[in-house]
Amino acid sequence: MSSPQTPTSHPPVALGSELTLRGIVLGILITLVFTAANVYFGLKAGLTFATSIPAAVISMALLRRFAGNSIGETNIVQTIASSAGTLSSIIFVLPGLVMIGWWTGFPYWVSVTICALGGVLGVMYSIPLRRALVTNSPLPYPEGVACAEVLKVGHADGEAAGESSRQGLRAIVMGSLVSAGFAVVIATKIFIDKIADFFRVSSHSNSASGYDFNLSFALLAVGHLVGLWVGLAILVGALIAWGGAVPYLSGLVEGSGPIQDIARTVWSKQVRFLGAGAIGVAALWTLVKLARPVFDGLHGALMANKVRKAGQGASLPRTERDIPIGTVGLITAACLLPIGFMLSHFIGGAGLGDHMALLVVGGLVYIVLMSFFVAAVCGYMAGLIGSSNSPLSGVGILVVLGIALLLAFVVKPLLPATAGQALVAFALFVTAVVFAVATISNDNLQDLKTGQLVDATPWRQQVALIIGVLAGAVVIPPVLDLLNKAYGFAGAPGANPATALAAPQAALISALAKGVIQGDLNWNLIGIGALIGVTAIVVDEFLKRSSRGKVYLPPLAIGLGIYLPLNSTLMIVVGAVAGWYFDRRAERSAKPEATKQLGVLLASGMIVGESLIGVILAAIVVFSGQGEPLALVGDSFHTASKWLGGLAFAGLGLLLYRRLLGMNAKA
Repeated sequence: MSSPQTPTSHPPVALGSELTLRGIVLGILITLVFTAANVYFGLKAGLTFATSIPAAVISMALLRRFAGNSIGETNIVQTIASSAGTLSSIIFVLPGLVMIGWWTGFPYWVSVTICALGGVLGVMYSIPLRRALVTNSPLPYPEGVACAEVLKVGHADGEAAGESSRQGLRAIVMGSLVSAGFAVVIATKIFIDKIADFFRVSSHSNSASGYDFNLSFALLAVGHLVGLWVGLAILVGALIAWGGAVPYLSGLVEGSGPIQDIARTVWSKQVRFLGAGAIGVAALWTLVKLARPVFDGLHGALMANKVRKAGQGASLPRTERDIPIGTVGLITAACLLPIGFMLSHFIGGAGLGDHMALLVVGGLVYIVLMSFFVAAVCGYMAGLIGSSNSPLSGVGILVVLGIALLLAFVVKPLLPATAGQALVAFALFVTAVVFAVATISNDNLQDLKTGQLVDATPWRQQVALIIGVLAGAVVIPPVLDLLNKAYGFAGAPGANPATALAAPQAALISALAKGVIQGDLNWNLIGIGALIGVTAIVVDEFLKRSSRGKVYLPPLAIGLGIYLPLNSTLMIVVGAVAGWYFDRRAERSAKPEATKQLGVLLASGMIVGESLIGVILAAIVVFSGQGEPLALVGDSFHTASKWLGGLAFAGLGLLLYRRLLGMNAKA
């Protein structure tokens, strides 16, 4: 979301039943679908999308057919389903184990356990933060507020509420069908999905740059969702990378070769580490604002526990009842035991058994302490700019650097030189657990904000999110395995560069772990990136203060623009501008806020449709044994298909937005 949203005034809506069997079942089904979509899209583009609002709209449209449906029940459905937009972010780390050659696939039960236990820990760690970062906080929670507004409008009395739900579902389905259909045509090669070119900046050297537009409705939709200023910040990062760093560093490369290969190699091997430094600094910056609210939240949780122990638990308002802090402690301990067992099993299989105690105890201590840190950082950032824009990438960088440095200085001197690869794998394994904590804490507080605005019961939402975590954990490993077999991951042993999924975060995090432990990381580039991050923070603060918050360039987004692939960033920028223009047109419509919300739902549908087709195509590739089973034309059709694809993409995009603007005008 581009800016905080202020709740509008609605008549009170009765909460009704919350944890119902049909609500849980519906939430799980939506979670399975959205998780599969998010896994594919995250590996392709390096971004995932928030699923709370589309889940709320889908559930309202379906539950409306049954008697006794309520806003409380729908809130639980979206709470369960929202885990799809967060737990699936574990793909930012887990594929790294395949990229470094440690795994050839994804061991099912190991992968499920990492996702499930890390996710449950994320729920537990965010519970004591609720009072600090939700109840007693001025943070805007843009996505949480927007979801609450959708729930209130959809459950208001009268035909207007039913029409609102139907229009929302129509927007999701419309976006899904168009993006899915376009992806199928791309698979036939009648359309080409890339408009790209790389060129020399100087005729006297290899100095190069280029552009790469991916004709993807899902990427266009992400731009719409993140908003204009985040999109422009990503553009600034892309210009730093491809307008400055890549031309300069490629100009230092000697020898000859295809100019696009030189440019891409310089970006992937050098420039991305500038982005890593910038993202790390942006994530650390949030810590400055956290100390006091985190302390207040812990104090509030302990005070509430004292009230319960004194036998006065009934005196707490229903809307302030979390899972008791004692139960939180027991569940946390229960999660850490099997995590310790997994670490010991991993260490034994890696040939590091002689240092089992040091690695298991050290790994557990690191997981406990770093998990709380990332829960606080991600929760704060989700409240500030929304869970879709929260610094999960930066968190992953900080976590892997921390564990890799500890292993390099404490453990590596005790081991033979051949143990380096095993230590890299161990660092990624620990990072994966912490990252699962980060993904869920990033989402949980956003959901609790929605719950606060509809007077929901916190502990019921916390139970619902645990259910969603377990459902998502079951489906992530097989989808990862399917995509690995069909496409592979860029940089992994034996992967085909033409079809491999970029998985940019996993590539960067595994490269950082390897560079630190093997001692060949270019700290100069990280340091320069950190300076870019500091400069971005200063500029952002100046812009916000001088414009009273109307203009800003999030430092994290600038870092993302530097290290995400160009074929992701440029279309996101286009989507951000398109979304901004659509919102301006919506302001002049009969129902401005409702029309803007339709834009959000259309964008969510675009992402789901294209991503699900990607998973289905992966299954066809695996089971057919053909690399391009739907191809109807050959490479000789390339020039025509590029222009056909570009014109069709632009035309369909315009038609979709015009259709939305006409919906509420007719209503």
